[in-house]
Amino acid sequence: MGSHSPTRFRFIPRERPAVEERPRTTREQWLTIALFVIPGAIIYTVFLILPLLQAARVSLYDWNGLGAMTDYIGFGNYERALGHSVFHTSITNTLLIVSLSLCVQLPLALALALMVGRKLPGRSFFRSIFFMPYVFSEVITGLIWLFVYHPSGGLVNTVLGTFVPGYEAQGWLSNRDIALICVFIVITWKYFGLHMILYMAGIQSINGEVEEAARIDGADEWRLLRYITLPLLAPTIRMTIYLSVLGSLNQFVLIWIMTTGGPANATQVMASYMYRFGIKTFELGFGSAVALIIFAIALVFSIGYQRGVLRQDYAGKA
Repeated sequence: MGSHSPTRFRFIPRERPAVEERPRTTREQWLTIALFVIPGAIIYTVFLILPLLQAARVSLYDWNGLGAMTDYIGFGNYERALGHSVFHTSITNTLLIVSLSLCVQLPLALALALMVGRKLPGRSFFRSIFFMPYVFSEVITGLIWLFVYHPSGGLVNTVLGTFVPGYEAQGWLSNRDIALICVFIVITWKYFGLHMILYMAGIQSINGEVEEAARIDGADEWRLLRYITLPLLAPTIRMTIYLSVLGSLNQFVLIWIMTTGGPANATQVMASYMYRFGIKTFELGFGSAVALIIFAIALVFSIGYQRGVLRQDYAGKA
């Protein structure tokens, strides 16, 4: 009977899968980060933080910009501004421009974007024409419309005098009842092209297959616009609202060129009020206080709107 040798088992150790280690932050990486962050931080600090702190300091003094600041009055400049009836008028006019921008300027830009952004013959020409006013500087725009509204020989009075029998020329910018509306027409003419381009970019980013599928399912153009186009365009609409409100709160150049806030403060807005009663009269302490009030209003709106409305866009939600 033969003998069998015992079976020997050879255990081969299994290699453990390599665990990916998180790369350590090296000195070179920190240096690279610093090279990208520090220049922007320096510019941000020098041109925003330091002027803001300096304005806050100046606003506590009755200072004309010459010599040392010695006449400390605390919050007197703020109390003076908040108690001034003209400042109340400027706030009302600013809010009116904001409201008209949201109710007139943006819907007009959206309507034109929907027409020009589609397969419209000559749409490239119309895009250029509608966007051209935004290319002009605000000073040039104001000077152009001063000629348009001129009481003698202006374009508006000339056209109306030609086609309306018995028409009498009038000063459009000297009439307290319509001066602000006339200025708002210029603001709309100047800026609606920017919003139109933004809307067009949003429309072109919409997948055409989605709209085609809706048409196959029987959706007409109105339902297509209501349930497909506008919901997909909502992030762009929210962004244009944000830009429009901030731009309206800081509107200054067009109004100052055309009316300097007149007649009788009928077109006075917060920025022109700051320049008229602060910088122009060498009351830099008072002007700084008004500037900080404007900044506070814009900051509160910006933070609130971004946290309450734009957060879903930042998070990638429609």
